[in-house]
Amino acid sequence: MTLGIMQPYFLPYIGYWQLMASVDQFVVYDNIEYTKKGWINRNRILQNDTASYVTIPLKKGSDFLHIADRSVADDFDRRRMVDRVVTAYRRAPQFSTVLPLIESVLLAQTTNLFAYLLNSLQVIAGFLEIQTPIVVSSTVPINKTLRAEQRVLAICHALGAIRYRNAIGGQALYSPTTFGAEGVHLEFIRSRTIEYAQFGGAFEANLSILDVMMFNSKGSVQAMLGAFDIV
Repeated sequence: MTLGIMQPYFLPYIGYWQLMASVDQFVVYDNIEYTKKGWINRNRILQNDTASYVTIPLKKGSDFLHIADRSVADDFDRRRMVDRVVTAYRRAPQFSTVLPLIESVLLAQTTNLFAYLLNSLQVIAGFLEIQTPIVVSSTVPINKTLRAEQRVLAICHALGAIRYRNAIGGQALYSPTTFGAEGVHLEFIRSRTIEYAQFGGAFEANLSILDVMMFNSKGSVQAMLGAFDIV
């Protein structure tokens, strides 16, 4: 069994979905600390031919709180974010198909950050027909004080995984020797170059999956899910 584990990201880029689709189970962390200036509550969309951030504002809280303990700000204007998407993509070829899906994600009324993100991952995975079960990390029975490689290995053992697959950036974090000694084969997914027509300007790569879906048919996006190499 091959396992993938990631933080929950807000409308993440295509590589995140490639990883999810390529494994037998996909664990999403809820019981790790929220990290600032990452991709947990923000991403980039194409606005006026330029990459522009969209961000879920959060209530103030300790930097040591887990993602599951963070809340969306009371003044988060979900409709305004939808309006930004409409303004940015109203001329995109898949706009009429994708907007209702994205609208249902963005307008979700839960105030818990993790629940909001998990719902978005589940909805988009369903649309793309990704069959991989999504597992919430806090439900996996391991020693919750473990960190880094030891936490990942404990999750692998608890779920019966003999192979752990991570994004290519994880090469700096994980040791094949350490994993091999624990009976888990470590491998990484490297996305191939993916480029598609946007609005005619210079191509902006690695934007939110929202951008990919707005400019490409569902079938084309599903084909992109397999555009990677294992290293």
